Amino acid sequence: MKYSKEHTAHRIKAYFERHHEVILNCLDEMVKLETPSRHKESQHKFFDFLQMRFSTMDYECIRVKGRETGGYLYAKPKMRTRGMPIQLLVGHCDTVWDFNTPDKPKISDLNGKMSGPGIYDMKAGLTQILFAIKALKDLKVPTKVIPVVLINSDEEIGSRETREIIKRISRLSNRAFVLEPPLGPEGKLKTSRKGIGSFTIKVKGKAAHAGLDPGKGVNAIVELAHQVQKLHAMNDFQRGITVNVGMIEGGQSVNVVAPESRAVIDVRVANMEDARKITEQIKGLKPKLKDVELIVEGEIGRPPMIQTERNRQLWLRAKANAEILGFAIDEANAGGGSDGNFTSQFTATLDGLGTVGDGAHAAHEFIFKDTIIERTALLTLLLMEEPIVH
Repeated sequence: MKYSKEHTAHRIKAYFERHHEVILNCLDEMVKLETPSRHKESQHKFFDFLQMRFSTMDYECIRVKGRETGGYLYAKPKMRTRGMPIQLLVGHCDTVWDFNTPDKPKISDLNGKMSGPGIYDMKAGLTQILFAIKALKDLKVPTKVIPVVLINSDEEIGSRETREIIKRISRLSNRAFVLEPPLGPEGKLKTSRKGIGSFTIKVKGKAAHAGLDPGKGVNAIVELAHQVQKLHAMNDFQRGITVNVGMIEGGQSVNVVAPESRAVIDVRVANMEDARKITEQIKGLKPKLKDVELIVEGEIGRPPMIQTERNRQLWLRAKANAEILGFAIDEANAGGGSDGNFTSQFTATLDGLGTVGDGAHAAHEFIFKDTIIERTALLTLLLMEEPIVH
């Protein structure tokens, strides 16, 4: 029997309403399995949990261990119709919260909110992935694009070990859905993101006794101060270019002319042309003082996610499906990056499909419990959409 889209949307939403407590219990289990970015063992246990869940939905899991982190899990259906396109669901299990962080979010369930380390960023999104696929199976809803899932464990520290596999699968995918949290209390979807770069400047001067022979030294901290001013002048907020000197260090002792100094710079850009220009500017910095060596390293690691035509197609479908489900959504630009910055280079991408809440990387991190129903229903409808025309 063929159902209307409205009827199918009603069935899907009703399914999640019936399973609301089961969904929240699963999320609670995930949050209690804490997964700091650099703690491989905890991430392996978390992947064990996910693999068990996927196996109940006739999905097989491929797991690849990382060198410094837990690596990634790739889940795909055991049975697949040859020639059908795939759609990639992307998430990360690592959190910024180490086990002994004194001010990390407390696990709680109060006044319609659930709190805990990583619940908003982004274990609620991972829960949505599981239950969207489960709903398709339980309700026997056909899809014309096969859902596959990639969950990594190093997104919070740059996805350095997993970005290549993300790119590789993105090239093969018709589209990608990124289950990062939405933006703001309105739950806006992220249709563009800034590109992110990290640069390091090292200055080598010459040590000397600060009291006896100060003139024989070359102060690397003074040189770095000149460079910081040059870097600050590169900011262009109207163009969306930000250059932030976030960390500096240097010196040997209070009574020694500093022989070395170092600065770490965060760069954000809205497009690849600005990325190229700002990289050239930073790499082209020259010393102001004589007898100083300046070493500049770094790059734009995450390219910008821009509003391409194929990305717009996904956004418009999400907006229409949300209306069918009875709620309105808006779009927004995010200053932060995600693995959507990578997928967007190769396929249609929609980001910020997670559960509404607040407090990413903050002590008050939480989600609104009721919104996980509508957001999981929206994801499920998107998985049922026709292939994107590239």
